[in-house]
Amino acid sequence: MSVVSVRAVSVAILVVLAGCAVPVEVPSDGPFGADDDAGDGTAVSQTRTDSSGDPTAVASSQTPTARSDRTSPWGQEPIVVAVRDPTGTDRNWAPLVREAAAYWEENAERYAGYPVEYVVRPDAADPDVAVRFVESVDDCENAAEAAGCAPLIQHSGQIQRPVQVSIRTGFSDQSTALVLKHEFGHTLGLTHEDAPEDVMRSASVLYTESQLDATEREFPWDDGEFTVYLDASGAENPEAVRNQVERALDYYEGAPPGVPDNVSFRFVGDPSNAEVTVRVAEDTPCSAEAASCAGTTGWDPDGDGAVETYAGVEIALAADTDTDAVGWHVGYWLAYALGMEDDAEKPPPFRDATYEERRSEWWR
Repeated sequence: MSVVSVRAVSVAILVVLAGCAVPVEVPSDGPFGADDDAGDGTAVSQTRTDSSGDPTAVASSQTPTARSDRTSPWGQEPIVVAVRDPTGTDRNWAPLVREAAAYWEENAERYAGYPVEYVVRPDAADPDVAVRFVESVDDCENAAEAAGCAPLIQHSGQIQRPVQVSIRTGFSDQSTALVLKHEFGHTLGLTHEDAPEDVMRSASVLYTESQLDATEREFPWDDGEFTVYLDASGAENPEAVRNQVERALDYYEGAPPGVPDNVSFRFVGDPSNAEVTVRVAEDTPCSAEAASCAGTTGWDPDGDGAVETYAGVEIALAADTDTDAVGWHVGYWLAYALGMEDDAEKPPPFRDATYEERRSEWWR
């Protein structure tokens, strides 16, 4: 069974995007079958999308239209734009500012109703507009965790030079350019209801700068406190299955090799509140030969198509899996989810375990 992506997360242009949940598949060569032969370990994951399938959450009921001709509040001279980096990121912001300026030089007459010309002079001492790249944007009312902020300028009396445009750092070049275009649009008098919709709409997906993928991290979770949901309804002896699962969880709380000493687990009664889900069922997404399989979901804030941190793992076990081996199966997949993808990286009990070892008290 293939894994279907979660791509329904989006935020207002002035709010930082947390990321989009996407699936992570486990290796196709699962370590065990129903009779402990090699089998397929294709991942299982929930499918969640919004009603439209579009990554933008806020849609307009009407199509924005261009503005009619009007007089520029900026006058006839080129608008001088300075670039400030008060936090000292050492990132070259000027090309992104020039990209936003060039966009409006080409499109302002159509959408704002008047032509505009910019001169981007990063070190200008007396600019018309000062673009500041900051760690957090605190100068926008009613915009918690803003990604950018600029005044709405629709007549010359609103211009107090230098007009301050604040842009939050940490976004990719493409997302930063989008925020710049959006905020420059406000300085030209455009609101969230104005065209062009792809720039001025109040919600857009924003991505961060490149980050390490989950498979490149020593510990691919935000923290070591895990909630666990167990569905053993398909098992012949649910109580014995729970005992096996508890053995596996206790093992990891003991900080075996490769596992941080702050890992803990707590059972919950609602699967929607669980980061770790274990299900025993007659029908599983695993291959016919597999006794178990697993899948993870996680966050892709930099938009590279690979998860940066995991948000959940679901472990599926076939109902005919020997109860004495359930704990080992759960432990094996927990090792994978905790960042130990290769068997050589896993704690000793999960490296080339024999039939008997999988059914032993391996946790001792």
